[in-house]
Amino acid sequence: MSQARAPERSARKAKEKKSTFGGIEVTEALHWHGWELGKEFPKHLSLKNVHMKTQKLSYRPPATKFFITVFPQPIVLSPGMSLTLPIIFRPLEKKEYDDSICFEKPEGEFSVALRATLPRHELLFPDAIQLPLCAIHDFTEAAFPLCNIGDLITLFTWETPSPFHLVPVSGMLEPGAECVMKVTFQPQAALVYDETAICWFGDNEEQKRPLQLRAIAKYPHLLVSVVGELCEDIEHRNFRDVLCFGSVAVGTTMEKQVEIYNPSVVSVPFRIERAKEPLLRDWVFSCDVTQAVVPANEKLLVSVRFSPQTAGVQSVDYLTVVPVGHLTQTVLKVTGLCKGPLVSLQHSFVNFGWLSLGESAMQPLEISNISDVPAYYQFDVDGRESVFSFDRPCGVVSGMASLMLRVTFRPTHPIACYRRAVCLVHHQDPLFLDLFGTCHSDTTKPAILRPRHLSWYRTNMARGLTFYPPDILSSMLREGKLQMDGNGALMLPPQVPEDKPPETYPDIDAMTEYFHDGVTSDLTIFPPHVSVSGQEFDFGRCVPLQKVEPLPLCLTNHTNGKITVTWTRRPESPFRVSPETCDIPPLKSTALRLFFQPSQLNTLYAAELEGFAFYKVLRHYSNIEEESTMCPSWCLTIRLRGHTFEEDRQHFIPQYVLDAPRAFPAVGPHTNTYCSVLLWNTGPSPLTFCVSRDICPSVLVKPCSGYMAPGAQQIFLLAAQPAATAMQQHRLPLQLNAYAKYTQEILLQSSGEPLLLLLEGDGNLYFKPTCVGSSATRTYTIKNCTRLPMHFEWKIQQRDSKVLSVKPATGIIQPNAAMAQAWTFTPREETKYLLRSWVSVRRAQWSSAPESPESTRYTLRVIGEGALGTIRAQEEQLDLGNALVGSQQSCDLVLLNNGTCSLNYVLHVEQIITGPCNPEEVLSDPLALQLDPCKGIIPARSKAIVQVTVSPARQLHYTWLISYTISTPKALNPASTTGEQQALCCVVATGVYPTICITDVCAAGSASGISKLHLWRLFSLETLNQYLQRDPTSAELTYRAPTRHSVCLVPPVHTPVLLDFNFGAAPLEAEPSVVSLMLENSGVVPAEWAFLFPSDQKLDVEHWAESTEFDPSELHQMRVQDNQLFSVSPKSGRLFPGQEQTVQLSHRHDFIGTDRLPVLLKVSHGREILLNFLGVTVGQEQRYVHFTSTKHLFTPIAIGSSSPPRQIYELYNGGCMAVAYEIQLDSVTKIQEENFQHPVFVCLNPRGEIAPGSTSHIEWVFSPLEARTYSVDVPIHILEGDSALITFQGIGYDPHILGETAQFDQVSSPSVTPSSSKLTVPGQPAFLSQHRVCLGNIPVYSKPSRLVFLNNASESEAVLFAWRVGPSSASELLQIVPETGVMQPRASTHCIITLHASGNARFYSVDLVCEVVVQQSLAGYERALQAWEAERERQAVEFTISEKDLGAESNPKQHARNAPGSSAEEKLAQPPAATRSCRLCPPLKNLPAPSLPASRCQRRPLLDREASGRWAKPEPPRSHLLHLGVTARSHSMDDFLGSFCSELPSHFLCWDCQERAGESKAEAGPQEAGALGTDPRLLALAGSSEQEQQMVADVLMAVLRGLLEDSQFQQAMSQSLAEPVPYFHQFWSEESAPLGGSRQSPGGSPDPCARGRAGAEERGEPALSPGGSPRAAQDSLHSALGQEEKEALARLPVARSLVQRVLENTLQNIMVEASRGEVVLTARPRVIALPPSTQRGISPAAPGQPALLLHPAGPGPSPPAEDAGTEGRPQIVLSA
Repeated sequence: MSQARAPERSARKAKEKKSTFGGIEVTEALHWHGWELGKEFPKHLSLKNVHMKTQKLSYRPPATKFFITVFPQPIVLSPGMSLTLPIIFRPLEKKEYDDSICFEKPEGEFSVALRATLPRHELLFPDAIQLPLCAIHDFTEAAFPLCNIGDLITLFTWETPSPFHLVPVSGMLEPGAECVMKVTFQPQAALVYDETAICWFGDNEEQKRPLQLRAIAKYPHLLVSVVGELCEDIEHRNFRDVLCFGSVAVGTTMEKQVEIYNPSVVSVPFRIERAKEPLLRDWVFSCDVTQAVVPANEKLLVSVRFSPQTAGVQSVDYLTVVPVGHLTQTVLKVTGLCKGPLVSLQHSFVNFGWLSLGESAMQPLEISNISDVPAYYQFDVDGRESVFSFDRPCGVVSGMASLMLRVTFRPTHPIACYRRAVCLVHHQDPLFLDLFGTCHSDTTKPAILRPRHLSWYRTNMARGLTFYPPDILSSMLREGKLQMDGNGALMLPPQVPEDKPPETYPDIDAMTEYFHDGVTSDLTIFPPHVSVSGQEFDFGRCVPLQKVEPLPLCLTNHTNGKITVTWTRRPESPFRVSPETCDIPPLKSTALRLFFQPSQLNTLYAAELEGFAFYKVLRHYSNIEEESTMCPSWCLTIRLRGHTFEEDRQHFIPQYVLDAPRAFPAVGPHTNTYCSVLLWNTGPSPLTFCVSRDICPSVLVKPCSGYMAPGAQQIFLLAAQPAATAMQQHRLPLQLNAYAKYTQEILLQSSGEPLLLLLEGDGNLYFKPTCVGSSATRTYTIKNCTRLPMHFEWKIQQRDSKVLSVKPATGIIQPNAAMAQAWTFTPREETKYLLRSWVSVRRAQWSSAPESPESTRYTLRVIGEGALGTIRAQEEQLDLGNALVGSQQSCDLVLLNNGTCSLNYVLHVEQIITGPCNPEEVLSDPLALQLDPCKGIIPARSKAIVQVTVSPARQLHYTWLISYTISTPKALNPASTTGEQQALCCVVATGVYPTICITDVCAAGSASGISKLHLWRLFSLETLNQYLQRDPTSAELTYRAPTRHSVCLVPPVHTPVLLDFNFGAAPLEAEPSVVSLMLENSGVVPAEWAFLFPSDQKLDVEHWAESTEFDPSELHQMRVQDNQLFSVSPKSGRLFPGQEQTVQLSHRHDFIGTDRLPVLLKVSHGREILLNFLGVTVGQEQRYVHFTSTKHLFTPIAIGSSSPPRQIYELYNGGCMAVAYEIQLDSVTKIQEENFQHPVFVCLNPRGEIAPGSTSHIEWVFSPLEARTYSVDVPIHILEGDSALITFQGIGYDPHILGETAQFDQVSSPSVTPSSSKLTVPGQPAFLSQHRVCLGNIPVYSKPSRLVFLNNASESEAVLFAWRVGPSSASELLQIVPETGVMQPRASTHCIITLHASGNARFYSVDLVCEVVVQQSLAGYERALQAWEAERERQAVEFTISEKDLGAESNPKQHARNAPGSSAEEKLAQPPAATRSCRLCPPLKNLPAPSLPASRCQRRPLLDREASGRWAKPEPPRSHLLHLGVTARSHSMDDFLGSFCSELPSHFLCWDCQERAGESKAEAGPQEAGALGTDPRLLALAGSSEQEQQMVADVLMAVLRGLLEDSQFQQAMSQSLAEPVPYFHQFWSEESAPLGGSRQSPGGSPDPCARGRAGAEERGEPALSPGGSPRAAQDSLHSALGQEEKEALARLPVARSLVQRVLENTLQNIMVEASRGEVVLTARPRVIALPPSTQRGISPAAPGQPALLLHPAGPGPSPPAEDAGTEGRPQIVLSA
């Protein structure tokens, strides 16, 4: 049951909200709870005035009788005053009541609700709970309050869906009580949860309320990373999951941190698990954190410590980080190497030589530690009792340091002393030091012991010869029973045959030599020569001091000679041996006694007594015959201890530090293991120690007892031999200070490590299907489950060695480490394989042993399958399209392997280059295709993506054939092949350069008067386009992209192409010459272009590095660039294929002279062309003709031509003054004389005048006499200007020799200049549909015409236009209709251009200019001009006289000069009356000459003069000039028929021109003239004007069209055909027949009627016979007369011209309607069947007929029917 609080009614009152209404604070509502029937329940309603003034209000009582209050009366409340109004509730039924009491104020009214409710159950809690994000298998919690806001005790129960849980599930709440609910979310799947929990409550839990529970579950994921750098010996991994401690000193602890990162958005609990515990719990790695939580997107640092205990052992362990749910886990490998000290002695022996008795000698000895680990050392020699002593017998050698010790020799007897001292080192094997010296006395002089004697002794001892005394060995040597080897040692004579070489002293392990002494251990390396009955003697408590019992000691001589034993002791020593010197016979024993004589009570005593045993014959050196028989003495040591503490006296409390391991190092079973223990006496009193072997016999301890001075150290060496793999506990008691209570137990563990290897997958290795001949490699893991390094070796059967291999096949696995091995499976055939392999493991330290060590074998089963497969490409052909030469383009080649095995492939490429190239040259090109990768492996049923990168080096078509081979291990052998190549796919690409071209050009500013064709030549655009289409040279590709590469003002040029961009000439301070070029990317790849000025190519250098000396060209170039005389906008851009861009070039005319600037047009990765910008600026009064070149080449002419054409040479006046020119023809005359007076060059207009800003055409006739090149230098003189010498060249050719190869008759093709309009000047209101009309080759007297559309580009302005023809002589023959007109907004008009070719062959090049102006601007100008003229007339007649002017003299000239109309400039500027009277286009009609380029110097005086007047004269609006070039070449009729005979029918020859009419009359003779003169109608028709003919054609066309559309006319025609023959037609005389038959025309031609009859007979029609009927004769006569007139009219040129005009007008109308969209010319033709009521048709017009004739559909000839369905029905057939 939930914890509920007691009900608080005051809290419910506090919940009543109060509000303020107009300054009155009152409760919003009164509530009655817990009421009963039959009672009254009063409440009080409080009203408070919170306003600053007195409030007056009244109220109305509740409407119902259940709520009662006092009688209403006015209420007055002063500021701050309150009033309580009682309200009584009287319920009559058990239901809920609702009412209100209303209060009224002058400002308004407000009400208070009165409610009485029944007791009910009601719980309050949130509608929804959003829980935090949670990882799956984890849980999150949230809490919310559950309140009982009802009036009853409420029971509740929750129904909660999984994975949500609510606590408590059920409970009870008192009214007003509340409890805290806890929601737990524990998801099992990563989903978005939105569940509904139901709360049931009430008396019977019949009510319910939902609670929405929302939560999101996510997958947990942790990343483990090692903080810091990796160890060098750890292989590279994707994530740093190997923690390497490196080398750590033994006995120390190193700590490193591991970073656990949570990349998910949820907190992830985790735990750290370790591998299965080994038998021994010698953990060297520890981690305090076993479980924790990593917050979302945060990191947690976990510390791992490494505490090694055994030096030289590498430890490996694995920590597994397991997130909650065990979904993933991360294994952290922990490695570390225990590093111990490396102590060594400077010498292995110390030789003191010989001394006299009583003397001492000292020798230095250096002890070094080459490790950085401090080393604790101790020499196991009691310096108090021994003849050998060390100044520092124990101590610490710091890391990488050395100590210098002093060793002292103090002999006590005249003998040769030799002792093999032991240096014990903590955590290291002991070191042995040989100490020897010889002592002489006056009477005893033993042989001196030297180092070679020790070497011989060891060899002799290994050969068993040291058990014989030297005298016996010497006799055996004399007798030959012994021999000496090469080193001087003794040996037995070799036996025959020799079995083995003589024995030598073996290399004995230090630990083995130390423990196997025959005393501590029962084992010994060599039998002892002299043995002691015991080595440890304990006298125990010796109190009283005088009653210490001696202890027995027994010595045994094991040799064959007599020995002498001498004991050394210091005089004050409490321990002694008695007797001190004794002799022992061979193979005998003797008994000695040990005495202890302490000197004081409560003292610890311990000592090591030293004795030397030697052959007695060695007492004097004279007894030694051979040095090789010399035998050193044997050192005997015994340890004695005792104490004199009384029973009630406490022994010294030991203060020490004990460093002991927890376990023996790991070894195999029945193998000795060793460790060291360090005991450090840290107290001020001496310390004795004793280790009893009886308690723990399984552990050998040496030394077992001893004495330690204060601050001294004692090192113990422990040895054990575990017999089994089970763990064994060792308890080693260490008794200190001879007191049982001071016993320290050393706990050790040991176990024998078995040969245990763990194979992955229970010893099964599976290979996926592998391609036959290929290899599959898989990683297989083996783990060493022991604490010892293990040597492994794999064995594979001989028959399986070609199929299966492993690397490494042998090696060493460190303890507890796992090793990944690479197994390779190479199937030889398509079958399934089941192979077996074995691995043998043994101890790694036994690998060098000669005998075969113990080993264990494990079996591995390998299962694999050999299969076959092929590779195919997803797309058999890859078309990369166009690739930029020199760049790289890539695509993906998808290789598919649908087989069951992985394929190791190698790709091969064959390159084929095609196109216009030398095949032998391209064969040496390197491969332009790269594959990445070119070889690899495709897994089974998958695909691989190979990146194909092409880099073509030429603009040619490339084809690469890609094939593949399946790679096998044999492919590693160069002599073998990888298999047959199989075709895979084909890659196609075309190398291209980025190319651009100029498609259009237009001019503005001062160059607006230059025609487009002339601009095309000035800027050499045709040549530029040709160069741009060529391949760039290698030098041009030096810098593939625009870059700054030069430090010179004039950068070097890498291109051989140089072109001129000639801007022409203009006066000083005139408007800039602006030329707009339309650049188009004509290639198939994007092109980047740039116009580079010299400054754009120059590197920015420091001022001190720039040169200060410039040549004139550099100075000129600097002036041009600094003043920006030339500009390009934009200077660079990027164009996609087919894209166009406008580039504006301009030249400013600020300085007189010629401006030049080299500009480099650079196309990135393409061409590089040097453009020489040229522009000329002339003075105001200078007469200048702009010569674009000093050489002009005429069109080649065929020799023998009867009428060579007239050719044109253009002169352009770039100044502001008219220029008169004169051509000097002396050289031309000379050429004529040289050619037999044949006029090779003829100039038709050698003199003339050129208007400012205009072009003059000089006509030449080139008539070659021979097939060669003619050249003549002609001076052209410019009056008051600069003359020029122009070289004219012409080529004559023989058409019979060249034949069809002579293509000189062609007029310039449309590629020379654009025909369509692409460029417009900014602000241009109209544009032409085309800018050039090329009429081609035409015959003389022809009249070609073309249709051009003029379009108004404005949306709201009407445009006026007017055409004018240039100053060319051919302009007289050019006609354009209409010449002027108005175009409405967005409208267009058609203009018909007609050329009347003259009778002379010539070239036509006419520049038509269309002047366009906005109509509104012109109207405003006219109004302003009229107002200005009216004002000028008013000022001319009106004047004002002031008092100031009365005394002034009258000056008529000054008045006349100041009058508005007296200025000459104003008179010139005033338009004529004819211009003002024309309303269509007033200013445009009065423009016979092109407008001058207005210069700034001309405009400035006009502006000044106008500003000085009262009212400036308005300026006309600026007009825009549209140029239309018309070109053609006319040929004589003979030449045209010879060259273009097939084109003659397409031309109309016009003979009605006045000039040509006179010529035709002179050639025709009197016959044709007489024929025309006989008929006055024909004469009248011939004498009509063009306007009359046009009017007749229009009227006739309108009449015919009206007749065709008039139904009454059609019916009348049908009825007239059916009428009977009239009566008067029957009167016909036979006499008229011969008259008609003999009638002839004056010209001698037969009568037209006769010709008509003859024509009828020829056509097979029945002729009129004399015997025919009169009506038929009359019809025939009228028909003959009409036919004669028709034929006569058809022969007239005027009639033909009329027909041509009608047809031309018809076609023009059709084209105009098509342009407007009214007619679709490409629609399918069809026959229109008319209704039966309309019987009419249009038949084809007869040749020569002036118009279309109507023919009935009845009898007579009818047009051919197209199909049977239209037979008998009237049809309309349209024909021309």
